Amino acid sequence: MNADRTLADYRATHFLWNVEDRVATLTLNRPERKNPLTFESYAELRDLFRALTYAGDVRAVVITGAGGNFCSGGDVHEIIGPLTRMAMPELLAFTRMTGDVVKAMSACPQPIVAAIDGVCAGAGAMLALAADLRYATESARVAFLFTRVGLSAADMGACTLLPRVIGQGRASELLFSGRSMSAAEGSAWGFHNRICAPDELLAEATAFARTIAEGPTFGHAMTKRLLHQEWAMGLDEAIEAEAEAQAICMATGDFRRAYDAFAARQTPRFEGN
Repeated sequence: MNADRTLADYRATHFLWNVEDRVATLTLNRPERKNPLTFESYAELRDLFRALTYAGDVRAVVITGAGGNFCSGGDVHEIIGPLTRMAMPELLAFTRMTGDVVKAMSACPQPIVAAIDGVCAGAGAMLALAADLRYATESARVAFLFTRVGLSAADMGACTLLPRVIGQGRASELLFSGRSMSAAEGSAWGFHNRICAPDELLAEATAFARTIAEGPTFGHAMTKRLLHQEWAMGLDEAIEAEAEAQAICMATGDFRRAYDAFAARQTPRFEGN
């Protein structure tokens, strides 16, 4: 990971941003509307996740929403209404920008933990899906509801990412119907990594993110990269990619420091007469 930029002092315009102990917390903060996205917030999310590639002071990211909801998707008045009046070049520029958010989340080296409560719909569901892990409450409701507004469910990478997480059949049902996936379903199907009490959700997600931040930075970045890349590889190609990645990791200071720490903990053994 390049480390020539710091983001602890970044001042977000369209959401909240805080960095503590190398864990960044990104909070979608329009609780009165269930934290919908706007053209501007999409663009800022894209640019911030791209910048994380060069941030040496952030090792993990938690993304959440304020006021008991995660994100209701694109703002009906500030996005969907204007989209109905746009020509095709403008529409394509917008849909490419939303996809760029997911690409930037996938490409940034820091593992991302989504902390999901309440409504998590449309583009909000895609933000959760694009995270590397998902913690949720019992009241979390995840819906890929694009078909309910007359669109294809193939949006922002949904038809690639969702089947990988929950399987083709389950993904097909959710994408065609646009119905909400309950927290129980999400947990049973592997979408959610953990179900938390509402007042413990952010703390538990942050605690896990902190364990990541305390681990091997380069090694975690390499793990994330190969988790994404190996879907397009055969077994032989994947094994070779992992062999190369592991050899590179072995040349890092993290590997040597881990060995030295392990060796220092061992009790010397002496042969008796």
